[in-house]
Amino acid sequence: MDPSRKRAIRLTIALTVALLLASALIYTSFSAGRDELTASQLLQKAKPGGSYILAGTVLDGSVRREGEELLFRVRDPKLKVSVPVRYSGIVPDPFAAGRGVLVTVQKQGSAFIGQQNSLTTKCPSKYQAAA
Repeated sequence: MDPSRKRAIRLTIALTVALLLASALIYTSFSAGRDELTASQLLQKAKPGGSYILAGTVLDGSVRREGEELLFRVRDPKLKVSVPVRYSGIVPDPFAAGRGVLVTVQKQGSAFIGQQNSLTTKCPSKYQAAA
């Protein structure tokens, strides 16, 4: 076989394998993500035992402690709907009423139980209008 033909075949095979690997990487990176739900979406879609990422704002006056558990309500940013959350685990320092949060929850009855150590706060945008 001609050496230049061998090189062309090897190059074609190498490029095909690289294209397949890149496609697999792109597919897994997009399919691995989970969507965040607002309080109103969570109330509509949540099924008992399912795990969901709840995104919203901690409702003013709703934060309290019961022993080791932190109880608070997360409000939908666009609607006047909120859901109760029972959370145990590490609470980030910037956590406070009025802050944006993300927490992984499971529905149990009418309440949502936060997965331990899944609570994170969103940083306020430096481009937000001043209150």
